[in-house]
Amino acid sequence: MQRVRSRLSTLLLLLLPLSGRASELPAPEESPIPSDSPASPWAYLARVEAATWTLLPRAGSGVEEGFAQVEPTFILDGGPEFGVNVGAPVRFRMWGGGEGTGLVRREDWDTLSDWGQVIRGLKFGSDNAPLGVWFGALESYSLLSAHLVRRYSNRMNPDYHPAGGFLTGTLGPLYTEAFVSDVLGARLMGAEFSLDVEHLLFGKPENRGCYTLALSAVHDWGRAGGRAPSVTLAHLDATAIAVVRPGFEALVIAGWGGRPGEGGAWGAVLGVGVDAVTPTLDMTLRLEVRRQHGGFRQGFFGPDYELARFRVEGPDGVPLAESPFPSGYSLYGEAVVGWDAVHYGGLSKHLKLTVGAEAFTWGRFDVDGRVAVQLFERSLEVALKGLGVGMGQSGARYLGGAEVRWRFLNGKLYAMGTAGTLLFPTAEGSLRPGAFASVGLGVDSAR
Repeated sequence: MQRVRSRLSTLLLLLLPLSGRASELPAPEESPIPSDSPASPWAYLARVEAATWTLLPRAGSGVEEGFAQVEPTFILDGGPEFGVNVGAPVRFRMWGGGEGTGLVRREDWDTLSDWGQVIRGLKFGSDNAPLGVWFGALESYSLLSAHLVRRYSNRMNPDYHPAGGFLTGTLGPLYTEAFVSDVLGARLMGAEFSLDVEHLLFGKPENRGCYTLALSAVHDWGRAGGRAPSVTLAHLDATAIAVVRPGFEALVIAGWGGRPGEGGAWGAVLGVGVDAVTPTLDMTLRLEVRRQHGGFRQGFFGPDYELARFRVEGPDGVPLAESPFPSGYSLYGEAVVGWDAVHYGGLSKHLKLTVGAEAFTWGRFDVDGRVAVQLFERSLEVALKGLGVGMGQSGARYLGGAEVRWRFLNGKLYAMGTAGTLLFPTAEGSLRPGAFASVGLGVDSAR
């Protein structure tokens, strides 16, 4: 089934030589194993990057700081049932920071959760296993039906570097996914239970998951990565796959959700979707009409959540859990497209595009996306990422970044440059604007 496929194969991307750094844009995907390497149950990649990394103040806030950054990476691929990616950037201060600052940037390692960044990817199980477990950075993570957690990143706060994790399991007609945003702290956690109705009533079908009922619930304890109000949401979804063809599915989705204990906080959704897979293309499209009421909204835990939990966009200046989100309707669209001119089956892609946008009837517009391309026989990689929240209203929030990598000497050595904007949560609950820029070199070896 295309819609509810295991995340473990997709998250093999995080076992690649890429980092999910909070303050840098993830690099375009690339295969750690050369395509002409002989088949082997075990493979590895070792990498070292050295770069300058500069934090620049914006709007007169903060001081400029400069660092020398060294980033080792080691990847071990044990086949479909096991994989590990470890490594983390260590930043040595070169200038700035004021009195009392240490040699290593303190904000990168000052909490227990920050030590989770050493584990970038740890996988047990496969798509064909009844149980799978994965740990690492969560980038653009969605919880199954995605009406509570959609396109969420646990690294949006530049000073908070947790390792998240999730578990997937199948037992007869029941498929389950449970996740935590921080395995070392009391933060965001939730689960969704999806019941295959056709399997339950008539036995195991030829095409699994054509008619499903799903119940999801998510709770934020708010006790790690900075204190913020706790919040709980729940959602019920029904999905029917109307068209099933080789490499193609079309589906209809309907759902209702709310905030337990909060009377009058509810929302409804009706949508359609398409999943298509060819030898060179993997595409997912969604279009939904949504209704929000009493402060509830779909996608509450979204790409901006790790900032909005402290201070929502706009003039209100309150955390998202306490924000009086207006009642109304919205139209949401999402597209995830991967294309490769040779064969999409590999992890390396000529084009990877992911974008989500939502327009509200009361004049607000949200959008986030990322595009990565490989050019000149994959020797040049360019990635752009952007986020706009609350556009059309006062106090809209914007973030962006870019990365370029150029490989030479038969691909063993590469030069890279990154830059972008940041928002740093403060102890007072405000968001301090900043920017970063980095240039450096890297070398890797794979076998």
